[in-house]
Amino acid sequence: MARTRFFIGLAAAFLFLMGIGYFFYGLQPVGEGGTSVTVTIERGTSFRDIAAELSQKNLTKSLTIFKVYSLLMGRAHTFKPGTYTLSPAFSVPEIVHLLSSGGTGDIAVVIPEGSTVKDTDKILASAGILKAGTLASLRPSELIDEFPFLDTLPSLEGFLFPDTYRFEPGTTGKDVARAMLQNFVKKAWPIVKDEPEWYGKLILASFVEREVPKLRDRQVIAGIFLKRLDVGMPLQVDATVSFAKCNGAFLECAAVQIGRDDTKTSSPFNTYASRGLTPTPIANPGVEALEAVVTPLATPYWYYLSARATGETIFSQTLEEHNVNRARYL
Repeated sequence: MARTRFFIGLAAAFLFLMGIGYFFYGLQPVGEGGTSVTVTIERGTSFRDIAAELSQKNLTKSLTIFKVYSLLMGRAHTFKPGTYTLSPAFSVPEIVHLLSSGGTGDIAVVIPEGSTVKDTDKILASAGILKAGTLASLRPSELIDEFPFLDTLPSLEGFLFPDTYRFEPGTTGKDVARAMLQNFVKKAWPIVKDEPEWYGKLILASFVEREVPKLRDRQVIAGIFLKRLDVGMPLQVDATVSFAKCNGAFLECAAVQIGRDDTKTSSPFNTYASRGLTPTPIANPGVEALEAVVTPLATPYWYYLSARATGETIFSQTLEEHNVNRARYL
């Protein structure tokens, strides 16, 4: 009898933990980016209808969890009439906060980590904030007075800090860049400013951002990159080849595969054919990638790959071991 009670209790605890896990999963954003969606709440619209519209527009993972969270937080009947620009990259708590704060004419937009300048330009244009090409055509020299670290740099690549922003329609490209650079100064600059050759660390962080998602893997790969640089070995970063092939626009060729011929092309961004760093970062890295580069892990590894089936990062100490792993995991 006691044994039966134990297993019943264990099963109940397991189901409870599964339920908690599912609840928190349901609070997460539907996706990392995507097109912004306009939602208008008319005066007198019921909470049930608002929740249903958000679900129909694919802004929440679970209609039930959105309702439960809103009720638990005491916000279900505080949503204000107005027009809201929401993104699939917003979490349920963020959406509930916005709906409770009241609609504005601002447009909320999410710039994912690892976006390039051209990607960011496209996201802003799709949201109706800027005309296409406005941000991509902006030069660092136009902002040097406010951000002197841009002096002599060829591009804003790496400096348009990925985050959630709110802009009014018609905002100028310079104002958008200024907001993102101010965010860079606040969140990224303290990490790299005291580093020797800080721009090189920013470039490496952009590689790390595009190559692997997990922090520990990022620290290991940062260590591999630094070792390769020390001995003059080509970095051989697939993401740099993609950057060259896609002309700096990952969003426009997300499904493009990199082949052996691509690694032989003549480009300063092809780290298979060229030694050392690329002329600029290849993306705008987030805080975690930057921290990985300034706190790399020393390991015996020199090679790595991402398993095609699982995305797991597989490390190797020798080229022979790496080739075996290529045959096994790619």
